[in-house]
Amino acid sequence: MGRRTGHILIVDDDSTLRNMLTQYLEEHDLPAIGASNRSELMRNIQVDRALIVLDLQLGQDDGLDVLRDLRSNLDVPVIIITGKLTSEIDRVIGLELGADDYILKPFSPRELLARIRAVLRRRDSIVRHLGRGGYRFNSWRLERRGRKLTDPNGNLVPLGKSEFALLLAFLEAPQEALSREYLLQSTRVHEDLFDRSIDVRILRLRRKLETDANAARMIQTVRGIGYFFACSVEPF
Repeated sequence: MGRRTGHILIVDDDSTLRNMLTQYLEEHDLPAIGASNRSELMRNIQVDRALIVLDLQLGQDDGLDVLRDLRSNLDVPVIIITGKLTSEIDRVIGLELGADDYILKPFSPRELLARIRAVLRRRDSIVRHLGRGGYRFNSWRLERRGRKLTDPNGNLVPLGKSEFALLLAFLEAPQEALSREYLLQSTRVHEDLFDRSIDVRILRLRRKLETDANAARMIQTVRGIGYFFACSVEPF
């Protein structure tokens, strides 16, 4: 992949694991630095970061709270680390808060390296596509650059990262029945989460696009398959 701008920041209170991971990443041309808690993380994020690996179990710090703070201030990829006994709910919440992927302990450095490279490739792909205009549909307008969604009255409608990815998946394949599995992959949700998680995202997106999310016209349910974006779409 080659050496790139920015460091991988490993945030874990286990110094042995943290040092081993930073050394392994450095050996594979990914400059890395470690942090053991929230305060060290906050000091280090002032420097350019390519990606953050965040353990949800940070001693006295709540990893989900740390992730929430990161997402309110930074647009940087985050991979969360969870223990085998951590509930699936925590992993789902982590992804809902904007994590790009998760990895379960115990894991090998090689697996983490592969996940980091996959997330960085996805981020690079998104950045390359940001300058390619956007789409118009039903008097709405979605601009790739800045993830800007404008309603028919010209008002900006805020979109989270997963909501943007979901709407983009629909706009790139309008009037086609899209499966839940396809939509999960498009929103970069890890494959072993409940299918129900995509239904939650659909409901949230419907609430932003429709006056009545329970009688949706744009995003329609296709029983036994998934969802269907019913509007005509014009790229620009």
